[in-house]
Amino acid sequence: MKKRIIFTSLLLAMLFCFTGCNQEAKMSKTDIDSNSLKPIVIALVGDSTVADYPPEKQLQGWGQVLPEFFNDKVTIKNFARNGRSSKSFIKEGLWDNVLLSKADYIFIQFGHNDCPGKTGDRSTDPNTDFQEYLRKYIKDSRNISAQPILVTSMERRKFGPNGKIQQSIDKYSAAMKKVAKKQHVPLIDLHDKSVRLYESLGEKDCAFMNTSAKPDTTHFTHQGAMTMARMLVEEIPKQVPSLEKYLKKADK
Repeated sequence: MKKRIIFTSLLLAMLFCFTGCNQEAKMSKTDIDSNSLKPIVIALVGDSTVADYPPEKQLQGWGQVLPEFFNDKVTIKNFARNGRSSKSFIKEGLWDNVLLSKADYIFIQFGHNDCPGKTGDRSTDPNTDFQEYLRKYIKDSRNISAQPILVTSMERRKFGPNGKIQQSIDKYSAAMKKVAKKQHVPLIDLHDKSVRLYESLGEKDCAFMNTSAKPDTTHFTHQGAMTMARMLVEEIPKQVPSLEKYLKKADK
């Protein structure tokens, strides 16, 4: 009986030691994996729906909140500017600053200000020069060894009488998808995802994203920006798997 008790005690001690050591090894491996990640820079290119804003504006672009989804190995540089199109961003020299940023990844979203009717020399044709500009962004990104990632523009939250979104960016979204496929570039489709989201919520329940007393159906409150950023991040593991390890665990 005494021998059996001793044997059982030794067995439990060995099991505890093995379990503890195994857990310690797993924890060490996790720490090592996290600490060994190479620091990277992500640059963001786009318009007001991506841009940063001062607090008094009470609105935000998805690029402003995107850092909340990544770990501290990632530096995000937001070059997006209000009112810019795929053409004017280059014509004004803003793209040159991105190319000097030593970015490893470049997210590119245009469409809103490429639409016809915009003041100034901003509009593009989705079938011709819009695609040409996108190809330039891709080529220039690759020339500096950065990974370009195309992001289709989310729709405006304008509903028709039938409760469906009155689409205005769809032709630019389709053109971007076409370029992404031909150029073998990762694409995150915020356009189609936003349409599905808005229509599933309905016009009244979409209001939490609107800014100002007069409903602004293009730009976003903090909640709206977080919603767009979260939809983008959800696509990263599938579309840009090399970035997945840089996401905070809770957002994978």
